[in-house]
Amino acid sequence: MEAVGRDEILRLIPHQGSMCLLDSVVSFSETQIECRSASHRDPHNPLRHGGALAAVHLAEYGAQAMAIHGGLLGRAGGGPGRRGLLVTLRDLKLAVARIDDIAAPLAVKARRLLANADGLLYAFEVEADGRALASGRVGVLHQN
Repeated sequence: MEAVGRDEILRLIPHQGSMCLLDSVVSFSETQIECRSASHRDPHNPLRHGGALAAVHLAEYGAQAMAIHGGLLGRAGGGPGRRGLLVTLRDLKLAVARIDDIAAPLAVKARRLLANADGLLYAFEVEADGRALASGRVGVLHQN
């Protein structure tokens, strides 16, 4: 796998500008991806409210890793990734209340659990400096 930086990520997903929360892809395979991000420290992060960035937004970081994974797999197959609509967020576990005060970069990992013609199911985890921050499962319905 070759390194995937932010410019390539912007070509793979619909999230643009500061709403693209992930900076790079560290590794990926047919079933999983690991990304890095420092956007949680950016005072202009569009998800901040009242100067803070709540940990619940780590679900969006996980969802963007899934979108990048789909784009990379689509590109490897000779076409674009399929667009999808996030329809479920389950088993969300948060170990912190906010993330803007975390100095270390975020490691965002997603693993595809199920894929069929209708959609996808992924599990995600977010860590910083080896410390678990969030995990959950996300269901995605393919859009036609």
